[in-house]
Amino acid sequence: MTRRSGGTTPFVYVGPAAAITVVGLLYPIVEAAKISFYDWGMGTPWESARWVGLQTFAETLADPHVWTSMGITVAFVLIAVCIELVLGVALALLLEKPVRGLRLFRTAFVLPMMVAPICVGLIWRYLFDAQFGPINHLLGTVGIPPQEWLAVPGLAFAAMVLTDVWQWTAFVFIMVLAALQGVDSSVTEASRIDGASTWQQIWLVKLPIIRPLLIVTLLMRMIDGFRGLEVIYVMTFGGPGMSTELFSLHLYKAAFISQRLGHASVMSMLLLAIVTVLSLAVLRM
Repeated sequence: MTRRSGGTTPFVYVGPAAAITVVGLLYPIVEAAKISFYDWGMGTPWESARWVGLQTFAETLADPHVWTSMGITVAFVLIAVCIELVLGVALALLLEKPVRGLRLFRTAFVLPMMVAPICVGLIWRYLFDAQFGPINHLLGTVGIPPQEWLAVPGLAFAAMVLTDVWQWTAFVFIMVLAALQGVDSSVTEASRIDGASTWQQIWLVKLPIIRPLLIVTLLMRMIDGFRGLEVIYVMTFGGPGMSTELFSLHLYKAAFISQRLGHASVMSMLLLAIVTVLSLAVLRM
């Protein structure tokens, strides 16, 4: 009797929270899947929804704007995450050993990650302002003419990448620093005795040891990149043209501006599939 009650006790405590979580996750997914088979606009009675079957799927997958936004998102994620990984690893290696002012450095690096995404978008929209932005002012001091950062497609994309790097390099830095501090010092000491240089210790000893965490961190940042919305919504709203229109922002516009809820539901299912694949990769690793 004691064993039986002891075996069910964890489920009694965890069960309600797990049930609420499952319902909270599954209900929106089921509703999105249902809406994707209907032609329905927000604000109209559900009774007026018209069954269209797989027509919405065919139209969405044939829409070039969908794949344009997906291509922009993939390029953004790959560029931004790779830069964040390189900078985060480099900073962690520099600050791995105790140095004067280490706490100050760590706090300064973590602060951007703690700022709300809407605030990040507002801050960098002001910094990149063509007339009053501090970035153009600094460029003017070295003789570079002011740039229309958020009005030129290439510059707007670069500004979006720079903003993400500024905010999320700290996440990579924290993860890598924690992993490096967990590396057994006897391993690095043995490599040093064997004649390994500092670079060889980093490349052949430390990085291979923390490689699993690097992969998980990389995939976590990629998942977050595909779901990003708030910062770019405030900074450019996808402009100029579609140069910064991430897939999640295109989905938002389809749902709440164009009122094409079936189209948006199909896009959400596609985004869910991408994030699920990346999540499964994280769990497997």
